[in-house]
Amino acid sequence: MVSEGDEALSPAAKLFHAPSFNCYVMAIMGCSTSINPQVIKDGLCQTLLKHPRFTSKLVKKGRKSRWITTTVNIENHVIVTEIDSKIDLPDRFVEDYISNITKTPLDLSKPLWELHLLNIKTSDAEAVAVFRIHHSMGDGASLMSLLLASTRKISDPHALPTVPSKKRVKLDNHSLIPDHAIISRFWSLLLAIWWGLVLIWHTLVDLVLFVLSIFFIKDTWTPLKGAPGVELNTKRFVHRIVSMEDIKLVKDEMKMTVNDVLLGVTQAGLSRYLNRERSVDANAGAEKQRFSVPKNIRIRASVLVNIRPVAGIQDLADMMAEKSKTKWGNGIGYIVLPLSIALQEDPLQYVHQAKATVDRKKHSLEAICTHVCAKLILNLFGVKLAAAITRRVLYNITVAFSNMLGPVEEIGFYGHPVAYIAPSVYGHPQWTPVSLQILISFVMI
Repeated sequence: MVSEGDEALSPAAKLFHAPSFNCYVMAIMGCSTSINPQVIKDGLCQTLLKHPRFTSKLVKKGRKSRWITTTVNIENHVIVTEIDSKIDLPDRFVEDYISNITKTPLDLSKPLWELHLLNIKTSDAEAVAVFRIHHSMGDGASLMSLLLASTRKISDPHALPTVPSKKRVKLDNHSLIPDHAIISRFWSLLLAIWWGLVLIWHTLVDLVLFVLSIFFIKDTWTPLKGAPGVELNTKRFVHRIVSMEDIKLVKDEMKMTVNDVLLGVTQAGLSRYLNRERSVDANAGAEKQRFSVPKNIRIRASVLVNIRPVAGIQDLADMMAEKSKTKWGNGIGYIVLPLSIALQEDPLQYVHQAKATVDRKKHSLEAICTHVCAKLILNLFGVKLAAAITRRVLYNITVAFSNMLGPVEEIGFYGHPVAYIAPSVYGHPQWTPVSLQILISFVMI
């Protein structure tokens, strides 16, 4: 018999609890003022602790696991660390602290989340808050949206932040489906059929390549790629803040999207890194060693895509206030995105290549199909096989790439002005020996 608050795990949640695929979401938040722990605890009690997933623990019943509502002691989830204010390298201290907490799993006897508060001044903030949440509690977009729903505008402490909705891309003169007012319905019908056939072809090609990646297609080994068991290595999280105005300038001038520019910048950075020069000591002298990548190098990125609409910030705020039935969980599919790695004389060429790649992937149902296939395999053959297949695909791919929209104005976290939010994830086999993962944080529009 299922009691109130007793809920079965979603297929993705089961996958994230597999021993070989035990994933956590890590969100590092910098605040512009010192953190008052009691204010944070009181705020959490009024928001996150009213969300059913943050007040439920994982309980195994035979061979099945369920979410069971439990009483939450906020003191067991908010960790306030005493820190010497005279630390010489505060940024390194925060990186070491976060790295150390990844070594231990969350306690299954209580809800699978915790918040660490560090009142230490770093180069980007006056204090740092670190959320660690098990990935089975929700997909990244839902969890980050929920976090934003717990914040308020600095200009209006009672108002939720404004997050722009994704705009439908307008078809231009080069689109596969021209303006119906210009050409006849007959030609529009033909082009619509052609558009559908190309969509089917792209999807089939992407699925075949995805399946082949399970068995033998692997990325070229580079210093970016980890060895077997890399997901078990200690992780280090490093973030850098870049100017959104610069990104928007390139976007507007080249008539592209923010994602096109970010992917282009990523390709440029990886190309320069892999073709770098570095000095090495040899026979008590300094020599330069050149790392040149082959022309046929294969480096791909796994892109996580939400295949269902994510509840809006207002909906999530209502869920915490009224315990509504807003849909929650994990609904993600994978896209395998090839990266162009080469030294270009014109830096804008990286962005042009990125746009071509993204436009091609937009005209495919790869994300939906991989989600459906993963769910089918999990239901038919169990978690072990589904986790093994997912792990093998991700291991054969070099990096992960993800981003999401952020607020358009300054926000506060229970009265603490937020300087930045840097979300990430660990536990999957795509961390490299240098702990590199391409994860773009909140995009401030």
